[in-house]
Formats: sequence, C-alpha cells, structure tokens
Amino acid sequence: MMRSAEQIQAILSDVDGVMTDGGITFDNQGIETKTFFVRDGLGIRLWLGAGYRFGIMTARTSQIVRLRASELGIDPVLQGVPAKGAAVADVAHQWGLEPEQICYIGDDLSDLPVFREVGLSVAVADAVPELRKAADHVTKAPGGRGAVRELIEELLQQRGRWDDLIRKYTQG
Repeated sequence: MMRSAEQIQAILSDVDGVMTDGGITFDNQGIETKTFFVRDGLGIRLWLGAGYRFGIMTARTSQIVRLRASELGIDPVLQGVPAKGAAVADVAHQWGLEPEQICYIGDDLSDLPVFREVGLSVAVADAVPELRKAADHVTKAPGGRGAVRELIEELLQQRGRWDDLIRKYTQG
C-alpha cells in the first residue's frame, strides 16, 4: 500500500517522461508530436469518473498537450510552469483541497520541489535516481508506458472502487 494514499483526492501529473516516454519529435515544418499511452488515458477517465480530480503541470508548452488534455477532460492544464512547487498551492485552492490531498507523479529533477508540497509523491520507474529516492512510491511501469494507469489502478483498488468502475468492461 502506498504511504498517505487514503487522503488523495486529486492527481497532478507532469507530461514529458510521465504521460509520454519523454521523446519530443519535430517534423520538417517544426511541428511537435508526442506519443501518449492509450491505457493511461482510460485510467484518467476512470479516475475522473470516480469523482476525483486530475490535472497537468509541466514546464514546457505544447499544443498537443492541450489537445490530449481536452480529449480526456483534464483540468487544469498548466503549461510553461517554471516553478512547479510554488504552483501546487494555487492548484489545491482551485480544487478546494489541501496540498496534502494531492498526489504528484513526475520523472525528473524539476519535479523534486513538487514532492515537498504534496501528500503523495510518485516517481515513474525510469525517473532520475534523485527523484526515485525522494518519492513516496515508484511505479513498476516507465513513463509513457502505463505508469499513470498503474498509479490510478492502485489508488482506486485501495479504495475498493476499481471493480465497480470496470464492471461495464468485464461483464458480458
């Protein structure tokens, strides 16, 4: 069981290296593309459908992130955030939560300040060593390959919500 998981009402996620594998591709016209893992997306929808919150907080800015977030119903989508740790209180206030009720999942050094501000800090399996060491929990899956889904499943299973949420998929 994850430490402090019972109080979590919301997840904030980094994007590059967490919701994607960290690769950033530009075509010949300078158009950026990213690959998102579809099972993470369904996990996010299940989390939101269970009445919890999910937001994105990333240092980069990308139209494709806005598009993916819109498709999944993610709000807020905070891009171009240079000091992520300082932004946690604002997001908590927006959601009507305390920072201790927020889980943050990240992969790199810029996520360390956020870990000090939230109730549950999660590093993806392939995060930098410093982040894995500082995390309350480390996923088995790497970024962009199911880490977000793994986190959501574990939180929902601990609450006894997972089976009910997936019933429409498991019953004929």
